[in-house]
Amino acid sequence: MPALVGGGAVAAAAHKTVELDVDGKTTTVSTWAGSVEGLLKSEGITLGEHDELAPGADTPLTEDSVVVVRIAQQVEVIIDGERHTIWTTLASAADVLADLQASGRSGSIVASSRSVTRDILSLPLADGAGVTVQVDGTEQTRTFTGAISLRDALEAFGVALGATDEVTVTAGQDGAVVVKVTRIVHGQRTAVEAIPFETETRTNDSLYKDQTRVLQAGRAGERTVTYATVTVDGVETEATEISSTTMSEPVTKIVETGTKARPTVASLGTAPDGVWGALAQCESGGNPTAVSANGLYYGLYQFSLSTWASVGGSGLPTQATAAEQTMRAQILQARSGWGQWPYCAAKLGLL
Repeated sequence: MPALVGGGAVAAAAHKTVELDVDGKTTTVSTWAGSVEGLLKSEGITLGEHDELAPGADTPLTEDSVVVVRIAQQVEVIIDGERHTIWTTLASAADVLADLQASGRSGSIVASSRSVTRDILSLPLADGAGVTVQVDGTEQTRTFTGAISLRDALEAFGVALGATDEVTVTAGQDGAVVVKVTRIVHGQRTAVEAIPFETETRTNDSLYKDQTRVLQAGRAGERTVTYATVTVDGVETEATEISSTTMSEPVTKIVETGTKARPTVASLGTAPDGVWGALAQCESGGNPTAVSANGLYYGLYQFSLSTWASVGGSGLPTQATAAEQTMRAQILQARSGWGQWPYCAAKLGLL
């Protein structure tokens, strides 16, 4: 019997009541554990490498011991424009931001529906301080009694997050925080776009070097393009082509350019002074817009359209100046002689 009494006395001495504080929530625990480590094990608490514990795990427990546990969580932050993931045991977003400021760095906390740091939505924003929410072009400010999480604050403001929206939390004045919701939408759009045509240049030895001729007009083609898009607060910031269908092929423009040198004035042959004026007077009465009765011959020297084109003329001879008509008549005479104007040339004694 005395042995039994002695065993009960030892057991009673080992039993104790302690305070366990986990992330600010304190409970009174009756335990037989002899150390802090034993208490945590009996309460099912496993610490990670970034968690904080006071006192240390090997510390013996005594009556009325106080054990403090702070569970660390990952927080994605933007510091000086760059994203980082940090571990923190601080109690609120305001505390995290204040800690960054105390270290001489400006930053903001990031939360998004797609992020591995989604639990940041459960982190209290601030304790009894103002919360400003900026979303969809509006800004609202409220002060909450006690601590409120980011998730609860957004709900209180009536803000629902989309699947890819992003939330940033920055420090405001006097311990307040500013919550900015950025609407990010991934989608698709289809557009009809022109396909530019190419230009092919060919040479033609029947044209002068300063002449060109379009053999085939170019025409743009058309295609339907589907883009994967990203819009940020309603503004498209990215568009990546994912497919396209050609509706019509472009038509190549074909241009001929001349290679023939124009005859110089010296090569046009010689004629007595005033002969060209006399020839024009004979052929057309000196009228550069004259047209023959049968409608086949034009201008001062009564060119046919084919002859006019053969000496580099374009359009109708009557559309050219008198000087150009005379110059092309000189080219024709140098090439084919005065026989191009048989009646008038004979009358003027040129044949």
